[in-house]
Amino acid sequence: MNKSDHFFARVEGLLDRLESILPGARAIAPDWQAAAAFRWDHLQRSLHPVVNFQRISLSDLLGIDDQKQRIAQNTQQFVRGGTANNVLLSGARGTGKSSLVKALLNE
Repeated sequence: MNKSDHFFARVEGLLDRLESILPGARAIAPDWQAAAAFRWDHLQRSLHPVVNFQRISLSDLLGIDDQKQRIAQNTQQFVRGGTANNVLLSGARGTGKSSLVKALLNE
């Protein structure tokens, strides 16, 4: 066992001990096949499937080509396990922030 394997084994053991004493700390994994998207319920400390969401595509969004390209590239890098940045979408109501996220989900 190399140093990093030993380190991660110890961390995993520590997390197991912590989770056993913290109430509700161990979340049950959702059925990933149940939906394309999930939302976090902080009260129940669990993920719930989102089954009804807008079917919008990136091509439906006009006038934000640079933003679409940048967030799509960042998301692809994240999904592939590469380097990616957190994303903060800002702007007035109705400028397409939520639509951009939904469109990426449908790609």
